[in-house]
Amino acid sequence: MALAIWWVSRSRVGRVDPADARARLSAARVAHLATADAAAVPHLVPIVFALDGDLLYFAVDHKPKKGPDLRRLRNIAANPRVSVLVDRYDEDWRRLWWVRADGRAAIHAEHPAAVAALTAKYSQYQDIPPLGPYVTITIDRLAGWSFA
Repeated sequence: MALAIWWVSRSRVGRVDPADARARLSAARVAHLATADAAAVPHLVPIVFALDGDLLYFAVDHKPKKGPDLRRLRNIAANPRVSVLVDRYDEDWRRLWWVRADGRAAIHAEHPAAVAALTAKYSQYQDIPPLGPYVTITIDRLAGWSFA
């Protein structure tokens, strides 16, 4: 399936700017992952991630969690459709923007490419790489908005 990209700007309504959307997504240090369970009950959590082409990686890492049975993983197992949002807020609203990646997530016990990409992006993983599980999101749509 071809990746669809939609970008809206105040001066370019409907114009596609895939390079800008990708660059903003890739450069972001934190994102918000939206999942939903089989009954469509939503769940939103912040994640650190790495982008590799049309794949987005994140992992369960050593940061404190309630336990290994994470709702985000249960939701993905029940309903693999997810969204990931990165954004910039500024008191000067002319600097506002957001990019959303929609896709299908899959959970992996091991994923060397995810470990490599995450370790390359986040120095915190140099000493303690994420142990997993690992999640890949195959992006099938990017959407975004920018004031300017």
